[in-house]
Amino acid sequence: MVTIKKKATHNLLAEYIERLQKGDALLPDSPENVLEVVGILKSYGVVLDAYSKNLNYIAEHQFLVFFPFFKYFNGEVSFQKLLRHWWHDRINFEYAEYCMKGMMWHGGGGLDTYLDTQEFQERAQAVIAAKFKNNPFILSINQLFPDFLTEQLRVSAYYTGLGQFWRVMADMFLNLSDRYDRGEIKSISQVVDHIKAGLVANASNPITYAVKIRGKVYEIIPKSVGLTFLADTAIPYVEAVFFRGTPFHGTVSYNAQGYQIPPDQSRFQYGALYADPLPIGGAGIPPTLLMQDMRHYLPEYLHEIYRRSLRGEDDLRVQICISFQKSMFCVTTATILGLMPHPLDTKDPNEQKGNRVYLEKWMSRLQTSRLLDVNK
Repeated sequence: MVTIKKKATHNLLAEYIERLQKGDALLPDSPENVLEVVGILKSYGVVLDAYSKNLNYIAEHQFLVFFPFFKYFNGEVSFQKLLRHWWHDRINFEYAEYCMKGMMWHGGGGLDTYLDTQEFQERAQAVIAAKFKNNPFILSINQLFPDFLTEQLRVSAYYTGLGQFWRVMADMFLNLSDRYDRGEIKSISQVVDHIKAGLVANASNPITYAVKIRGKVYEIIPKSVGLTFLADTAIPYVEAVFFRGTPFHGTVSYNAQGYQIPPDQSRFQYGALYADPLPIGGAGIPPTLLMQDMRHYLPEYLHEIYRRSLRGEDDLRVQICISFQKSMFCVTTATILGLMPHPLDTKDPNEQKGNRVYLEKWMSRLQTSRLLDVNK
């Protein structure tokens, strides 16, 4: 029985492994899929642009602020903007923080490692001492609870790490849309190649973090630490947000005796590649915020397709989520192909075997994902 199960699983995924070995995408190529993926990534790019700017603003200007009431305002506070904020006529930056917290909780990569080093501790203490130089009460609190303020700076480091990652991705997706409008992008493979080229081109971009206090700059993550875009933000982001995620309130029981949530974080499968689109719009479902943001920036050619669907705009957020998952499988394809241990066209049997094993490991993680659904 065990042998039969292994064969069935292998046969189920063999088609996708062969696709990847040929350099094809996990999402099938069709004019409809191209239009859908490019259109949703354009909307996503606009939203990521706003998310990125706000995350970097919070990291640089709201660090060690205990009650950051205006952290979503990017330094531009006005009564009119406050009214729009209360009316929720705005970008839902809470979703960006949800992703940031997911990355921090799951960890991984050089950023996670660095934040536990003695060097970070020393740099954090220097920032704390400068920030609260004239506040003996807070300094005494820091003496009593030495990890409290340091942990706040760890959070700020993840704000800027995700902000810098999304800055690159936003530009990449908006550029993809521009190329599509010029007629340069006509297939899913070209979409994947565009994303893969962008990831490779920015792979070694340094991830740094510095703040200014009373005119003096304090480096919290200096360039000398060697953190880079791909290894220390992109890969941990894919792991935390695409694969693991966090269980949505109202969809599973948080009761420990219910055993509905795996005790091991590495077994989490609540990420973007696994989530059922149907609950989108319900309370406690964080991606609802993202879909709500993207609906405001849909290109007209994609919005028109949604209007002509069976339910029209009644389930617009669900339709956006389905398109978004398709686009994320394209991003996942670019990531898989970009991290291949050996060249895709290698003739060396050992290297071919290494690539096969590598792809099988990826596909084993995607068994319960929405991969089969987006291929229907």
